[in-house]
Amino acid sequence: MAGISCKGWLVAAALVALFTAILFAMGRPPICPCGTVSLWHGTVQSDQNSQQISDWYSFSHIIHGFIFYGLGRWLLPRQRLWVALALAIGIEAAWEILENSPIIINRYREVTMAFGYSGDSILNSVSDALFMMLGFLAASRMRWWVTVAIAIIFELFTLWTIRDNLTLNVLMLVSPIEAIKEWQAAA
Repeated sequence: MAGISCKGWLVAAALVALFTAILFAMGRPPICPCGTVSLWHGTVQSDQNSQQISDWYSFSHIIHGFIFYGLGRWLLPRQRLWVALALAIGIEAAWEILENSPIIINRYREVTMAFGYSGDSILNSVSDALFMMLGFLAASRMRWWVTVAIAIIFELFTLWTIRDNLTLNVLMLVSPIEAIKEWQAAA
């Protein structure tokens, strides 16, 4: 399987630029309202969570990339890798846009451990898309079982560390379970 062509990188850059412009048009803050930019922010219950370049949820976005790569190769086996990557960027960008809409922000506040969540900064949303791309490209170079093993390790590590992960985040967003919410809040 060939890597990403120059054309593919141009398409990817254009999609990320369009995504960034949409977030600006939505009125999302470019950086953390606190005025600082950090490479890592590790406190989940904080006004800087989902505002900085990376946080505990960056692991979930890498897993998104693993999933999108697998689906892309399964559903589009004859397409060039950049086509699947472009679709993955489109899906990730659509999610980030939806995630920063009032309906999802309020849903997170109501049913997940994201108490006081106000949405992501543009920096964080774009970084999330870049982490997804990293996961996608990593999966394109690894055996499937290595990708699955890393995804499981990421899920267990974040579950153990912050009592949250991609699986619980989706579960709690779609079909909240009060006992899980209470367990997460007890951290």
